[in-house]
Amino acid sequence: MELTRKLAPHAESPEQVDGVLDELEAKGLLSAQRFADSMLHRKAARYGAARIQAELAQHQLPPDIAREATQALRDTEFERAHALWARRYGEIPETPEEKARQMRFLAGRGFSGEVIRRVVRGEGFTQS
Repeated sequence: MELTRKLAPHAESPEQVDGVLDELEAKGLLSAQRFADSMLHRKAARYGAARIQAELAQHQLPPDIAREATQALRDTEFERAHALWARRYGEIPETPEEKARQMRFLAGRGFSGEVIRRVVRGEGFTQS
């Protein structure tokens, strides 16, 4: 786990680090699920499920926790991508270059290809 790596230089032995982490987990102060939920809460409005799942994997969370945590995000991916797109651009692209730029922006944020196509195509867009 990531904490083991970060704490190792400050401990006398690996067993000491494991003992501290086990104690924190037993007291309910350390939870991979809670960490995943916290990250989802912080990043969901700005990033897609693929990007958040990759970040959870970088933090060395168990794959089942990362997968379960991002499943709920996939259900709201279109709405979140549309809201982000509307804040950033707010209008349907008129040129192929502008369309490509908007698609790259959403792809860089980790949204799926299908969701990106729907958003940039103008699905759910009401012009005021």
